[in-house]
This record gives sequence, C-alpha cells and structure tokens, in this order.
Amino acid sequence: MNIFNKYPFLIAGIGDDFQVIAEKEGISDVDAIKYVIDEARDCGINAVKLQPYKSQNHFLDQSAISSSFTIDEYREIAEYCRNIGMKFLLTPLDLKSVDDFDEFLDIFCISSADLTNIPFIEYVASKNKPILLFTGASTLREIKQAIIAIENVSMVDIAIFHVVLSYPVDYNDANLLMINDLAENFPDYEIGYCDNTVPDDNMAVLTTAYNYGATILEKLFTIDKSLTDCEYAMDADDVIKFNWNVNFISKVNGMKNKQPVICESSAIREMRKLSESKK
Repeated sequence: MNIFNKYPFLIAGIGDDFQVIAEKEGISDVDAIKYVIDEARDCGINAVKLQPYKSQNHFLDQSAISSSFTIDEYREIAEYCRNIGMKFLLTPLDLKSVDDFDEFLDIFCISSADLTNIPFIEYVASKNKPILLFTGASTLREIKQAIIAIENVSMVDIAIFHVVLSYPVDYNDANLLMINDLAENFPDYEIGYCDNTVPDDNMAVLTTAYNYGATILEKLFTIDKSLTDCEYAMDADDVIKFNWNVNFISKVNGMKNKQPVICESSAIREMRKLSESKK
C-alpha cells in the first residue's frame, strides 16, 4: 500500500537556509521556513521534513539538519503545511519527542541511528501511524528485526528507505541496486530512497532510484545553492529536471501488456495487404 497514495512522492529535507533568510530579511525563523516551504511546493515537492537535534555532536552532518524549534513552533509549521497541501514530517529523537510530535504528525520517521533501538521503535509503532524506516549502514537482519518490532505492536504501513550515510555520497557508493535488494527481500512494503549524492546535471541518480522502484524519494533542498555549504542539496531547477524525467518516463513506458497500439493501425493494414499479395 502506498503511504502517500502518490508516486513518485518527493520529500525535501530542510536545512538551515531559513536561518540565513531570517537574518537577511529581519523576520522570524518560523516565517523564514514558511518561505522555504512555499518555494519547495511551487517547484513540485510534495512534503518537507525537519530533523531536530539535541546537541552539536548528535548527528554526523550538522549542516544538513535544521535547528530545533519549540513544540508550538513545530505545530504552527505543521498547520501551515496542511493548509497549503504539503505533508509535514519530523524525525523524533527520544520518547518525549514522540509524544510531543504525535499531536500534529500523520507519519513518523525513524532515523538510521535508531534502526537497532528496538524499545524506541516499538514506542513509535505504538502511536499507530505509518512509519518511514531509514536503513543507512544496516544489514538485512537488522532491518527485519526493526520491522518485526513494529509489527509486534501495530500493523501500520511501513516504507523502507535505502540511504548511504556519507555526506556527500560518492556516485560509486550510491549502490542504487540495493533498492532492488530491499524490494526483493521485503515485497510487502513500499521502498524509498534518501539521496545524499551531489545533484548531477540531469538528476540521473534520483531518476534511476525511481526507475528501480523507489516510490518515495527524499533529498536535501535549498532555495539557493549559494546559501548552503551542503553540496548535495538540490534546488528548484533540479526538482524541475527530476519531475520532467518522471513525466517523460511515464510517457515512454506506456502500457505493460503486449498488444497492438493505435499508431500501428495503418502499418498493420499495409503489412497484411502486402502479405496477402504474396500468396
């Protein structure tokens, strides 16, 4: 079952662009992040994701992670997203944040860092909401244990994300074929991909991930690449390229079942007339 009832579903990870905008424009961080969300929506992104942090050393890559807001501010941002038709995602870090975020989140994310934290996973699952499960630096056995932990508590929908925990990820390390491996080992679940590679000129990495079956795609988003030191962030032009690729792929893919198509009608008549004249 598709969690978002749409594919591909594109999630923008929100970095710290908004802090630069807030300082430059003399506005609040909340107003600045609303501006970034508007830009993400306008270029074709379906959801935004924030990932709060407790301390400077809590995550490997601080530059890609948005600063923490208060619960009231998160609630306000979530409501803003709801009003403009965007999904709002957050990654809780502890049991208290699971409780706090439960009020205004429709979906929970479990980070790669918590993939083996079974008590935490069970607590998230107890909220009975769909889960995006990120699997960076993990084994199939660890992923299976995490899924068992979820399903011991609840029968919520689960999406399993391939992600490589390196910033940025070298193209040779992207290992997009692991998307196929996840799909083969977990055929009952939706597969996603979180992309930490530097955007290539044609957005081929993200497009290939979609071709391999990742229906939910996440990538760090910036409104202006000059505002961020994160070289793996995509901007609006990259999103437009990706969406063009998806539309083109859909066009050329056409129908699955082999049968004559309308444009072949005249060719069929001519070929068969020729064949009959040879008798």
